[in-house]
Amino acid sequence: MNIQANSQHSLLLVDDEEDIRDVLRLPLEDLGYRVLTADNAGTALSVFNQEKPAVVLTDIKMPGMDGIELLQKIKHECPETEVIMITGHGDMNLAIKSLKYEATDFIIKPINVDGLAIALGRAEERISTRCQLREHTRNLEKLLQEKTELQDHLSSLGLLISSVSHGIKGLVTRLDGGLYLLDSGIHKGDTAQIAAGRDALRQTAARIKKMVQDILFYAKERALQPETVDTAEFAREVIATVQLRTDGKPLALQYDLANAPDQMVIDSESLHSALVSILDNAIDACLKDTQKDKHRIDFIIEKNINTVVFNIRDNGIGMDRETREKIFTLFFSSKDRKGTGLGLYIADRIIAQHNGHIEVESQPGRGSCFRIRIPDKPRTPGNRS
Repeated sequence: MNIQANSQHSLLLVDDEEDIRDVLRLPLEDLGYRVLTADNAGTALSVFNQEKPAVVLTDIKMPGMDGIELLQKIKHECPETEVIMITGHGDMNLAIKSLKYEATDFIIKPINVDGLAIALGRAEERISTRCQLREHTRNLEKLLQEKTELQDHLSSLGLLISSVSHGIKGLVTRLDGGLYLLDSGIHKGDTAQIAAGRDALRQTAARIKKMVQDILFYAKERALQPETVDTAEFAREVIATVQLRTDGKPLALQYDLANAPDQMVIDSESLHSALVSILDNAIDACLKDTQKDKHRIDFIIEKNINTVVFNIRDNGIGMDRETREKIFTLFFSSKDRKGTGLGLYIADRIIAQHNGHIEVESQPGRGSCFRIRIPDKPRTPGNRS
């Protein structure tokens, strides 16, 4: 025999003569096939649609639908099925016609078992080749995906280095300014100048800490660690983190907890970071707005049906539609070289981890409102790419 037993494949034998079906079943089973039989093309189609055999062995001349028509229907349903035609000595034209309809091979009656094995061997080779090609294609696609991901990672790394370097330059300038104020105040004995220098250094240190947190989150997104926190205490800590940036400026930063829950179950560290990023964005929007004498930011926490809602509203410069659609994009920044483009992107990821989402309303010159909704009870952490 030219082929090995292959018990993984089913074979559908179609012939209107019972004697031929019985004679062929045994050698086919010896070759390892699970043999299915049908005495006409109509029954064969039903069996084929149900079982989807890898190989079909069919007579050409049968009452009703002939083997050629059966071949066409099978190839239409499943082009990869290997169909071997059985023909008589006088039916060579039909046999050749079947090859035009993509039959795998044909064998001539009376059927020689060795000849049948050779034909089935060719069919098995075609099946094996297709499997190898599919596996090879999958491997190539996997390699291509890995290469693309590596290129994307390297590209993102380059953008990250560029963004962070600009941010660090700005922070170094602020550190120099704070140190100058502190040294000058000490030299002059000017307590007000010493306080100003101290505040500038504290504010810069807070921004450095925030930048490091953003970079670490971007490098490796950690699993949430939910805990029960006191809402009022959490809100005060968030406000205190950004308060220094508003001191001495015509900018009122207020929070409202009238409708807030007493407690929340959240990952306080990551959610604190996300809200600070959004508040920082609101402060920047107000400080950049030269059209108004006074600005205001409201930080409101409310309990809603099955959710906790954080509203951050400002009356700063606002955003146009294009900016609004890009603000959560990695490395996008509307602050020219002053921003890293990480803050709001990471804030959006953190909210998504909490199975929440952010809604943004904004118009140029009229300020913005960021509405953050998260479930009031922890669920399986979500993620959004």
